[in-house]
Amino acid sequence: MLDLLRRVRTRGFRRPCMPRMPRTRTGQRRLVQAGMAVCVLALLPATWMHTAADGRLRTTADVPRTDVAVVFGAGLWDEEPSPYLARRLDAAAELYRTGRIEVVLVTGDNSREEYDEPDAMRAYLTRHGVPGTRIVSDYAGFDTWDSCVRAKKIFGVDRAVLISQGFHIRRAVTLCRAAGVSSYGVGVDDRHDLTWYYGGVREILAAGKAAADAAFRPDPHFLGPEEPGVRQALADVRAPETAD
Repeated sequence: MLDLLRRVRTRGFRRPCMPRMPRTRTGQRRLVQAGMAVCVLALLPATWMHTAADGRLRTTADVPRTDVAVVFGAGLWDEEPSPYLARRLDAAAELYRTGRIEVVLVTGDNSREEYDEPDAMRAYLTRHGVPGTRIVSDYAGFDTWDSCVRAKKIFGVDRAVLISQGFHIRRAVTLCRAAGVSSYGVGVDDRHDLTWYYGGVREILAAGKAAADAAFRPDPHFLGPEEPGVRQALADVRAPETAD
């Protein structure tokens, strides 16, 4: 009777099938090798990205003189540039003051009416001494690849100084070069706080998408017609020289 009750109680219930660790040394070795292979494959895009940007990173003091600087958006706080974005804009203003650049292309997100990175970036730069006539806005820089492609195809930028934080600048340089923009990168120094470390981890994850973008070169989310802003700003800079 006890055996019958036991069978009734357990009928229909099976112990969950749990994966078993290999019992032999050969099996365990193969499992470790498979894990290592997965890790290597996951890190390959990040390694490619770092290698591709080697020799292209500079500081605000030694970056080659270039007509255009591109500043990538990094979020707003109460409609003002976040501390990280402010640091990028400070670097652009310094490059302008020292004569290393002539025009700043600010590229960011304006996908919502109440969120306008480029206009906030423009206002910050003008407060820090960069004339509005030397600032051009890209309102559809929704990610790094979009910003690079649009800099080339929409604004006609062939060569630029890119400005971002150190954890992001290698990806920016690599993707802009893949998009046809010959570039140097200025990695802005910043506090190594939680946001910094988060950014570093995020770059490892973003490297896979960067590799796919560089390989397949998709159109950005929004392309639109060509815009003469950068060319016009540079023409205005050169007009006095022509008059002389």
